[in-house]
Amino acid sequence: MTKVYVGMSADMIHHGHINIINEAAKHGDVTVGLLTDKAIASYKRLPYLTYEEREAVVSALKGVVAVVPQETLDYRPNLESLKPDIVVHGDDWKTGVQSKVRDQVIETLAQWGGKLIDVPYTPDISSTKLNKAVKSQGTTADRRRAQFKRLVHSKDIVRVLETHSGISSLIAENLEVDVNGQKRSFDAVWSSSLTDSTNKGKPDIEAVDTSDRANTIGSIFEVTTKPMIYDGDTGGKPEHFAFTVRTLERLGVSAIVIEDKTGLKKNSLFGTDVAQTQDTIEDFCAKIQTGKNAQVSDDFMVFARCESLILDKGMDDAVERCKAYLEAGADGIMIHSRLEDGQEIMDFCKLYQEFGLGRPLIVVPSAFDKITETEFAKAGVNIVIYANHMLRAAYPAMLDVATTILENERCFDVRPKCLSIKQILEMIPGTK
Repeated sequence: MTKVYVGMSADMIHHGHINIINEAAKHGDVTVGLLTDKAIASYKRLPYLTYEEREAVVSALKGVVAVVPQETLDYRPNLESLKPDIVVHGDDWKTGVQSKVRDQVIETLAQWGGKLIDVPYTPDISSTKLNKAVKSQGTTADRRRAQFKRLVHSKDIVRVLETHSGISSLIAENLEVDVNGQKRSFDAVWSSSLTDSTNKGKPDIEAVDTSDRANTIGSIFEVTTKPMIYDGDTGGKPEHFAFTVRTLERLGVSAIVIEDKTGLKKNSLFGTDVAQTQDTIEDFCAKIQTGKNAQVSDDFMVFARCESLILDKGMDDAVERCKAYLEAGADGIMIHSRLEDGQEIMDFCKLYQEFGLGRPLIVVPSAFDKITETEFAKAGVNIVIYANHMLRAAYPAMLDVATTILENERCFDVRPKCLSIKQILEMIPGTK
């Protein structure tokens, strides 16, 4: 029987997919090369459905004989392994960024006399509209919580944006930019204790308790399907930390980051300018273990944030502590620094490759902000958190508008600095 190969992501099956498979089945036995999460995430958002869920759906489609993973956007490894007689694809890849992949497929098939069949693209299908429809339905706590670990396993770098309200979270949810044909968006959101407390007009000293912060999480989750990492400060007393983990799990939060300091919380970027006490390795490891023992699901993650570099304790202390935290069960490490050149962070990254047990490494480039995501990824960083920029951007804009109104005794002069009434009314679905 003639062997036919069809490559697809199949995140949301529609009649275009069915048309391709029906056309392919006319020519022989159809094997679907199903793109893995990692392959899809390399050029757009993580698929809604896991690989296993998509595989189950595609395997059940009439005309499909077999499903195999396609690990990259490059068809050649699978084609050289399976040596199909025919490859079937929609003709939309004749132009644009996929045209190079099409050329590679034709060249590879020619090695054994295979051929490519381009099927006319099915009209009236808008992936943008389909994605919007799925987003409008929201998500569940379990699916949201599991999404972050999938992102870490699928992407070279996970891009996380601080949000502190519904309106800032809408930006994280919907913003997408095209850079040289590649779509970029934020993968997850960060619930910052600094910006949450500042937004409430309170000092960043853990004055906002878990219940108050849970209300903020609720506002964020109302408008976004993105997973969340929660800034847990010191985690509090170990006995209380266990309850915090359970609460966050129920809400659908994916991960918590706790720092190895004790006493009244002071922001890390103060460094040694204010008195800050680092926890003992033994006590902090015990706190990590308490959190890991408290969690119910396998998806929830506990990250240990090491403050050794912030407190000028040196690289050896940072390495010693992080090794211990990983051995205690931490799912990964956040390393922090207040030095703008970022060199000690890059030095730590190099060392982490030797002892990190393959677990994720987080950086927060608030100070060392000239290093790019590409450079971080090459250094072995898995997650980059832009931890406070949304609130820092909002306050100067509001202050400028208020100042301008006072100076001119009218609001006409701030028109160019503000959304129109129409825009703000149409911003939130359901307002109109």
